[in-house]
Amino acid sequence: MSRGAVLVDAAGLLAEPGRVVLLDVRWALGDDRGRERYLDGHLPGAVFVDLDTELADPPSPAAGRHPMPSLQRLQSAARRWGIRTGDRVVAYDDSGGLAAARAWWLLRWAGLTDVRLLDGGLAAWRAAGGPVETGDVVPAPGDVTLTSGGMPTLTADEAAALPASGGVLLDARAAERYRGEVEPVDPRAGHVPGARSAPTAASIGPDGTFLPAAVLSERFAALGAVPGAQVGVYCGSGVTAAHEVAALAAAGVEAALWPGSWSQWSADPGRPVAVGPDPGR
Repeated sequence: MSRGAVLVDAAGLLAEPGRVVLLDVRWALGDDRGRERYLDGHLPGAVFVDLDTELADPPSPAAGRHPMPSLQRLQSAARRWGIRTGDRVVAYDDSGGLAAARAWWLLRWAGLTDVRLLDGGLAAWRAAGGPVETGDVVPAPGDVTLTSGGMPTLTADEAAALPASGGVLLDARAAERYRGEVEPVDPRAGHVPGARSAPTAASIGPDGTFLPAAVLSERFAALGAVPGAQVGVYCGSGVTAAHEVAALAAAGVEAALWPGSWSQWSADPGRPVAVGPDPGR
């Protein structure tokens, strides 16, 4: 997958002809004001997407804090967003794509191929002179039919087995959570033995846009994530890991996402935990 298949910049979106479905996915852990911010100002025609209820099934210790939604739930949501068969879709947020990437990944997994992230999100749109509007948008219902399997996934056991089998397992959480120094939300602190620390926030620059492909390639290559390698990614609950999958794709590396991530692993007392800066075994 090329960078252009993952990202669109604000100037490119402003100039894009024809119909594009815009999804506003403003969300952050512990912050429920995404919809409020959306109503205060969003890209013209953008529909608000609720990550907790539309991009995830209810949480459970067995499946994690943000289990993948059922295909039926996701299809109903996509139709509410107005997506029709053959539509182009662009998702954005105001946090460097860290939330919007969840919508990007899920719709790609569900068989849609023309789904991109607005590089730099709302700030980049404003900086490029893009207009914003306030209030809610309720589009005509779409008719899209979703499938599954468009993006690779991993189970907990498959993710844990990657390092020993010659693959690479990347932990996309903040480095201090990886090291086990803090754990703000999940049952235990630390990381999956063998996983390598690769905070997804390091894939974006100060302006919230993705780093150049060459820089991303160099970063991931240093971790063993190169084209052709078996690469898996996890985070706390499968949200920001989708951003890392997008960054890897922009660098030409295919990666599988482990949806249950650390929230699933740490809830099982029988699973081993490593702490400190090294992967551990």
